[in-house]
Amino acid sequence: MAETETNNENPQDTARAQDSQAPAQAADKPAEGARPKVDQRLLEDVIDAIRPSFQADGGDLELVGCDEDGVVTIEMVGACAGCMFAASDITEGIDTIIREHVPGVTAVRPVMY
Repeated sequence: MAETETNNENPQDTARAQDSQAPAQAADKPAEGARPKVDQRLLEDVIDAIRPSFQADGGDLELVGCDEDGVVTIEMVGACAGCMFAASDITEGIDTIIREHVPGVTAVRPVMY
């Protein structure tokens, strides 16, 4: 004789369990109008994608960090570190590319010593 499976759960208990999970799920989403948190992995992937352009000229980019306001700090190294075009590369090129592809990034700045 085959056993049949019965659902002994009370529908009200199921609804309460789902309701208790709702705030946790809502907390994972940014508030309406809030800036999304920067995905560090995506940011690194975008930098890796543009890095060969700088390496071809004997330089490179290093990601220094990203603050809670979405400001990314980049360091130009190698030949790019002393290049007179480094600042414009960051403000006119790298900034645009990263902000287009990484949600939450508000600006890209060069490292300041």
